[in-house]
Amino acid sequence: MSPIDPIDSTGPVAPEPGRVPTPARPEPGALQPLLPADPSSIAGYRLLGRLGAGGMGVVYLGRTEHGELAAVKVTHADQADQPDFRARFRREVEAARRVSSPWAVPVTGADPDAPEPWMATAFVAGPSLGEAVTAHGALPERSVRLLGWAVARALSAVHAAGLVHRDVKPGNVLLAVDGPRLIDFGIARATGETALTATDMVVGTPGFLAPEQAEARTDAIGPPADVFALGCLLAYAATGRPPFGTGAVDALMYRTVHDEPDLTGVPEGLLDLVRACLAKDPAARPAAAEIGVRLTEDSPAGGADWLPAPVVRTIAERSARMLALPEIDATGAANEPTEPPRRSRRGFLLLASGAAVLAVGGGSFAAWAGLKDDDTDGEGDGKKPAPPRTTWKIGVLADLSGPAKEIGLAQERGARLAVEQFNARKNKPFTLELKVSDDRGDPATALESARRLTTDPGVLAVLGATSDDTAQVVLPAFEEAGLPLLTVSAGYNLLTVRDQESPPNTTVLRAIPHHLYAGMHLAYSVTLLPAIRKPGVLQERTDDQYSWQLVRGVQFAFGQAGLKPHFRVVPARVREYRAVLGEMIDSGMDAYVHCGTLAGAALAARALNELRFTGPRFAGQHAFGQAFLKEAGADAEGWFFGAPVLDAVSRKEAAGFVTAHRKRFGEAPAYYTGESYDVVTMALDELARRAKAGGAPARKGLWQALRKQKYTGVMGGYTFDENGDLTNGGTFVHAVQNGAYKVIGPAPFVPANKGKRKA
Repeated sequence: MSPIDPIDSTGPVAPEPGRVPTPARPEPGALQPLLPADPSSIAGYRLLGRLGAGGMGVVYLGRTEHGELAAVKVTHADQADQPDFRARFRREVEAARRVSSPWAVPVTGADPDAPEPWMATAFVAGPSLGEAVTAHGALPERSVRLLGWAVARALSAVHAAGLVHRDVKPGNVLLAVDGPRLIDFGIARATGETALTATDMVVGTPGFLAPEQAEARTDAIGPPADVFALGCLLAYAATGRPPFGTGAVDALMYRTVHDEPDLTGVPEGLLDLVRACLAKDPAARPAAAEIGVRLTEDSPAGGADWLPAPVVRTIAERSARMLALPEIDATGAANEPTEPPRRSRRGFLLLASGAAVLAVGGGSFAAWAGLKDDDTDGEGDGKKPAPPRTTWKIGVLADLSGPAKEIGLAQERGARLAVEQFNARKNKPFTLELKVSDDRGDPATALESARRLTTDPGVLAVLGATSDDTAQVVLPAFEEAGLPLLTVSAGYNLLTVRDQESPPNTTVLRAIPHHLYAGMHLAYSVTLLPAIRKPGVLQERTDDQYSWQLVRGVQFAFGQAGLKPHFRVVPARVREYRAVLGEMIDSGMDAYVHCGTLAGAALAARALNELRFTGPRFAGQHAFGQAFLKEAGADAEGWFFGAPVLDAVSRKEAAGFVTAHRKRFGEAPAYYTGESYDVVTMALDELARRAKAGGAPARKGLWQALRKQKYTGVMGGYTFDENGDLTNGGTFVHAVQNGAYKVIGPAPFVPANKGKRKA
């Protein structure tokens, strides 16, 4: 189905490619043929047919030259000429782009300033909730719970972005095999924003709007209004009818304000939550994030078992028709831009993680002013040029005193040793200093810590940041300063990957796989054990961003291996794992994969031993470390970890590095020290090469030069793709044996024994 409502707001029309409906009564989900007056392509999207149309414009099914499908919403030129129209359209685009959630359909392209403004979003080949309930009846309780869990998470992201959706209804929720998707931000707005809507205008869909919306109390409309609509949505999904009935619009709005909802037929386990969502007083309603936690401990597992069979058949039929779409020769409209959308890995990443665009930008003029004279000190100001700089700096931005200080201190030592060894070279072209800034692992103060480095024109490159959270916060400062940020521990995918509308990454060089690929490597490691048939995968949401990306990579890899895991989800900071793990064991789980943090993995280790589970146990980067061995104790024995590091002591290639480290610091290097030493040394070698060739050390062009490197260091080889991501694996399997980690070897890139499994 199209993830964009037809522009007349009559509800989304789901495509059914391959079938041509009659113009008067198109079947639900049917793809309608293009009319002679329709363009054949728009900005690189080849148009295949119509998904819907209204008085304001048309929604087309489009396809890029690489085969990706999109719903392309195009407004008529006469509408675009109306006062405030472009402002409203631009607001819709910006609102959709601000929402970062796997359960909201993302924007893939837009041009609000075109003669006929257009916007494209990812295509979802599934019916809307309204279509599904109309055709097949109410959903079972588990489906309603999972539906509400996902939509609540999407709304939580909407609200976190400072927006209110204002039109949560069955037509704006699409059903896909891996979960629902929230669509249509056409009337979404920033909290408190009223400039573009008349104060006496009712905005939303009667029957699915809050009392404050029904009474047009604009100043009172905030996130609780979306929660009320979600309560209506849950009641509708569970019973097949709106909780305030049907009929005339004024009657619906009156009942919404004054009557109690009809919740007959809502399952007992959902009644209290639905009633709380439908409280007349906005202050009495729960927050969207709270609803997601209360609804379920389960999640859509990547298959379609979360939906009733008739709905699954509808999705399957429409997906099959997508495969039957014909290859149409491009004709090219006369007024279309000649450059198609830029190709990236975003298609896979959106499929695997549902991740949305990382918002970067802004920044201080002072930082730019401090950097622009990097190579021209004293020029153009009437003063004598400053003497050439002879001392330069390498920065370290790390958590040296916070929750990840074990990693941060190791990184600082690796960088320090690299700089000291550079300065000990006889023919060094310049002298280096190490400038260290402790971000304490605190996103609230990380930007201030970063600016101590980015605003210093002597700093040429920075090792950091230690964690995903701080890296996201500081990224705009590094982009603004043009300062390369080299990370060996931050795996959040959007640090390097951008959407088609954003400039490509030229700042972050990541020497580890991002979490999606790490999840794939972890699952492929499980397939090295040929007897495994039903792995259990637990997502614990203490670090929701990391665990979500990891579990999506695991999900993708197990699908490639032909395995059907048993998925479960637990809320953040759960302390008791016996119940959920017992259920997983009873389901036939023969291997356990923990997608979460170190503390949760230690709790799971204890519970699994208490439950006498004998299968192998796996976890990823954020559970790996000496603290796991201490917290889990004897229960850690037999666990396997996929981590982006190696033990330098175990590598003969690192013998000289280990000896130097022992001499300098009095002990063997910790994990992440060798990798930090490598990437800093790689940067120093490039800077020295430039200096010897006659150029002054500078930030400019350094990232591009490093990205093209094929560098071999003491911990292995490093090559990078066009995004700045590591290309040659980077995940290594470690086993806990006799209370210590032992390296098993590199994680596989593909499922092991795939052919044998299918046989």
